Amino acid sequence: MSTFQDLGSLLLVRGADEIEHAGGSLYVHLHRVAKRLAGLGASETLVLAGLGHAAYGTDGFPTHLFDWQTERPVLESVIGADAEALVYAYGATDRETSWRDLAEHRTIADRFTGTSEELGSAALRDLVDLTIVNELDVLDHAPSLQAKLRPFLQEQIPRWQSLASPAVLAEAQRVLQLGAPAA
Repeated sequence: MSTFQDLGSLLLVRGADEIEHAGGSLYVHLHRVAKRLAGLGASETLVLAGLGHAAYGTDGFPTHLFDWQTERPVLESVIGADAEALVYAYGATDRETSWRDLAEHRTIADRFTGTSEELGSAALRDLVDLTIVNELDVLDHAPSLQAKLRPFLQEQIPRWQSLASPAVLAEAQRVLQLGAPAA
């Protein structure tokens, strides 16, 4: 069985298919995010993180499948240290404190521990790509959030254009009907 299938099975065991989320269950959302990342040429590590990105809950979705304090080794044993670290960073990010100035400060505030961490270029790109793809999926599948989420993303994505991969940035521009970034 592949690592992707192993994680999918673990998500089912943890009840991801029973948790409501935009466009169906959390399980379906997680798969859509992973599939979209793969379609945009993301690394296997990022695709796995996309499949598991809500494992510890998020600042915008507090329901969790794993306890971040005691079960990080469980997730790491299935998807590896790099993907698990990205899942943790995604879940731990205090969005209000971190998102707006992420390109300038390259730092995330950890909502779990109250600490801050500066991310390296590769980790930052993966975190931003995962964040954008997740938000695009929510936008596509939660009509009730469109009026608030679309303007927010139209303002936020240009701030992250130096951080996002070209494929993810192009996808965001296509979905949000943003002009191409200045060269």
